[in-house]
Amino acid sequence: MAILAPVEVARESRRPIVSNGVAAHLTTFIGANRYNPAAVYPMAFLVEQPPGSVVATHFHEANQFQIVVAGDGRLGSHPVEPVAVHYSNAFSAYGPITAGAAGLQYFTLRNGYDRGARYLPAAREELRGVRRRFRDAFAEPAAPLASVPDAAAAEALIPAAPDGMGAWRHRLPPGAALEGPDPAGGDGQFWVVTAGSLRTPAGEALPPLSCAFVAPDEPPFAAVAGEAGLEVVVVQFPRGRDHVAAGS
Repeated sequence: MAILAPVEVARESRRPIVSNGVAAHLTTFIGANRYNPAAVYPMAFLVEQPPGSVVATHFHEANQFQIVVAGDGRLGSHPVEPVAVHYSNAFSAYGPITAGAAGLQYFTLRNGYDRGARYLPAAREELRGVRRRFRDAFAEPAAPLASVPDAAAAEALIPAAPDGMGAWRHRLPPGAALEGPDPAGGDGQFWVVTAGSLRTPAGEALPPLSCAFVAPDEPPFAAVAGEAGLEVVVVQFPRGRDHVAAGS
């Protein structure tokens, strides 16, 4: 069964954090991170960077998507605002992440546990001898839904790769049904509601900024658009984790 994370429940976990000298806020939606240490797979949380703050270039030990949902800024050389999508393989350095005048808010989504950002250049020695393959993909900002759509539309934000990695945005009019891609094609999917609302066949409701995780052994996730329609971003991780030793 898919893991559902309604925003109104997640908000209860919102707390101030300081990472590498940068003060921010973090809201846990699914799983664990170093501010909520129960070891749960997968991980989804919302980061709120204040205006003008800079998160230094770093890497993680898990494959990761980021989805920008509010504010503006830059991720490395890329201008970002809603809805921009970024993917990085484990041990692939990226950044810095610079928040603009409106601050910057983005979901961080992982399909495995990570013990926290490893900042460069201090953590460079940790990369020596690590099984890794650098991979980085970026989808330019695409303005979120401003009105109720008249018809269903889908677009590839990051076109599907042979190993299943990709990101897609779906826009649906009220009451329209959507079935997602087969989860067996990748190593887990996240669904993030960016406008309107999503209802599952069982009647659970996910308003904007809610998310869901679908494991690779689950059937395709099914959703129905709410009264204001639906805009949802679906991201899928690539099959396999070449940074994880066999038998881990």
